[in-house]
Amino acid sequence: MDHSQHNGLISFIWGIADDVLRDIYVRGKYRDVILPMAVIRRIDVLLEPSKEAVLKMKAQLDKAKVTNQEAALRKISGYGFYNTSQFTLRRLLDNPKQLRANFLDYLDGFSANVGEIVAKFAFRNQVDKLHESDVLGQLIEKFLSPDINLSPNPVLNGDGSVKHPGLSNLGMGYAFEELIRKFNEENNEEAGEHFTPREIVRLMTCLLFLPIKDKITSGTYTVYDCACGSGGMLTESDTMVHELAAKHGKEVSIHLYGQESQPETFAICKADLLIKGEEEKNIAFGSTLSQDAFPRLQFDFMLANSPFGKSWKTDLERLCAGEKSEMRDSRFVVQHGDKSDFSLVTRSSDGQLMFLVNMLAKMKSDTPLGNQNELPEGDNGAGSESVVLDISSQPQHQRARLDRTCFAYGLRLTFNFVSRASSTSLNLNLIVRPIRRWGSRPLARQASTVRSVTWNHAAASAVVRSLCSGGISPGPTCCCGGLSPGNART
Repeated sequence: MDHSQHNGLISFIWGIADDVLRDIYVRGKYRDVILPMAVIRRIDVLLEPSKEAVLKMKAQLDKAKVTNQEAALRKISGYGFYNTSQFTLRRLLDNPKQLRANFLDYLDGFSANVGEIVAKFAFRNQVDKLHESDVLGQLIEKFLSPDINLSPNPVLNGDGSVKHPGLSNLGMGYAFEELIRKFNEENNEEAGEHFTPREIVRLMTCLLFLPIKDKITSGTYTVYDCACGSGGMLTESDTMVHELAAKHGKEVSIHLYGQESQPETFAICKADLLIKGEEEKNIAFGSTLSQDAFPRLQFDFMLANSPFGKSWKTDLERLCAGEKSEMRDSRFVVQHGDKSDFSLVTRSSDGQLMFLVNMLAKMKSDTPLGNQNELPEGDNGAGSESVVLDISSQPQHQRARLDRTCFAYGLRLTFNFVSRASSTSLNLNLIVRPIRRWGSRPLARQASTVRSVTWNHAAASAVVRSLCSGGISPGPTCCCGGLSPGNART
């Protein structure tokens, strides 16, 4: 997706908001309509070619009194979702007098997974307001305009030349993120609360996967993001692992797992993965800290832009009625020496560290992807481990630095990303620090820790130098991350 196509698409969709919703919604509320409509239109255009076949299959299944119809309808639609109403968005305009009723019938016709997405957007709450303001039909017409293309297929002119190129899934993801950014500006919010810029995500995935690229073998791998937002880190991780595997002649299957507590961004993430054919059922809604969706799972790779500078007091109340001494969650209370209840619980204002502790608790202990071959003999121990990468967003500043302490078994690798508004380059410093560790290891600084991770430091440095020489630009947001391959579990 080139910049002109991207900018044109965003400008047109933003123009819909100004043309249709002005004087009905305050600008900060445009997102309540525009984001779900963009998702619905994207899904609608994908299902249009198979609409008649789905309706025919639906009639046959009903006649045969088949109750479990989902698999057959998905097969006919060609996607992991479908719509069994008589309507498409375009057909809704054929009967303006029944538009509200027919539109609700159209929404009700979606498969359950799309129904959940619509519900998380709370879009039905907007339908009556749009109808009463007599703009529902105008809104639909705008999204059906020949001046916009949300289809993966190109729109052609009469002479066969391309009028509008097709919009890839990646391009759609970029569009959603840019719309979120613009809406957040209207609400004086930070974009990083909902997604991480793709340049930063790409850098993170390079730092996470390139050092172990030669260890990737044919097989199945899992990737987890405990604060997945709109899903950019998961999809970029999936792309990179497949690219690296293909270069080494390997065949891999990647299973993506994520959890998100913001309904709107959860809906976008789920829709994005659903459209791409990923396992959207592994994207869970709710608070990672107090409503862990994957309590019995451990993962090969983990990376996250966890909430920075936010209180987790509400989660603390849910977990142990606000009493830290009563915490029993095995992620946050671990075995250490002779103590079976060694607490890793932080102060209630430091939720970011709790997210990282959650990730450490989910590290696989039986994966060959760690640095066990490079670990020296001695009190660092040996054994395999998974890899964790954590990034923490700093509020927007012209120049900012962030250096957050984190716990891990093996190392703390800090990246200070310095962003200057007048520069397109990315300056950073790499710092390797020995840190305190727990479990069967003493809680003391270990000089040998640095020696055991020299290969990671060198590999990460090479990756960053390569990326920087290519002119990567992170934009105005300053971020930092910690790469923590540590040993086994916490």
